[in-house]
Amino acid sequence: MPFELALINKNAQENPAEFARECELAYNQSVQDAAKQLAERINDSRIAFLSGPSSAGKTTTAKKICTELKKYSIHAHTMSMDNYFLTLDPETAPRTPEGDYDRESPDIVDAVLLNDHAKKLERGEEILKPYFNFKTQSRDMSKAVSIKLAPGEIVIFEGIHALNPALTGENPDSLKLYISTGSDVTKDGASFFKHYWKRLMRRVVRDEQYRATDALETLTMWPTVRRGEEMYISPFKHTADILVDSSMPYEIPVLKPLALKAFATVPEGIDPSGELAAMLPALHEFAEISAEVVPPDSILREFIGGGIFKY
Repeated sequence: MPFELALINKNAQENPAEFARECELAYNQSVQDAAKQLAERINDSRIAFLSGPSSAGKTTTAKKICTELKKYSIHAHTMSMDNYFLTLDPETAPRTPEGDYDRESPDIVDAVLLNDHAKKLERGEEILKPYFNFKTQSRDMSKAVSIKLAPGEIVIFEGIHALNPALTGENPDSLKLYISTGSDVTKDGASFFKHYWKRLMRRVVRDEQYRATDALETLTMWPTVRRGEEMYISPFKHTADILVDSSMPYEIPVLKPLALKAFATVPEGIDPSGELAAMLPALHEFAEISAEVVPPDSILREFIGGGIFKY
């Protein structure tokens, strides 16, 4: 797939619908390969862990894998590890160097409960899946749901810390997946648009539309998010059995108008992430593609809306 700026713009301008179709096919092949491996290993373990940094598309990827597994007559459940967050105690909560709560730290996850549930599900026992209320920042068991794996069923735990052995290391036979956004976009052979800028664009667009968080707030959080990725997520990606690249060359042209609209609300001269000054001039060099070409089951729908999956 073309990740060179000139080729992206050429495809975006000449035949955007075909460009989108080819990009989606490449990503969907990765999803199909992952589902196939899960199906082949179901007798070894009925537990899978899917990790990746912020806005890599973990939730959609897990849902699409579940859809693919139906072709093997396998029903799969998904479990967000966010629901295993602990209610933070101000006295013991992990902190950033700035003194704020470190919400990227694996120490905010209830590792004991998570491992207990994974083992029980593997054995076919029933669990009460917890629910974490982000508004109150506490666990709400009134919304807990019981889950028990029937024969031929599996469960996919997805979350940023899903490959951290301190949290999931007690399940050595489980299939492990890591998803991220691949390589930088190049211009004349040199790095031009950083791979993690794609995720920043995805998050800014999603947060503004669906999480009541404006671009300035998202950009302010971004350095902490990136630090957390480097400390707690990337070091374990080498343990994954399957690597999935969720980036698609046509996504920057699709996200461009939505991201520019969001970035326009950031006061001039303010750059809390330290990324905006370099990112915006590069972003302006991309052609634009209408979101109408994005399929309803695309990973991009997790961020721009209008998809078939519920989040």
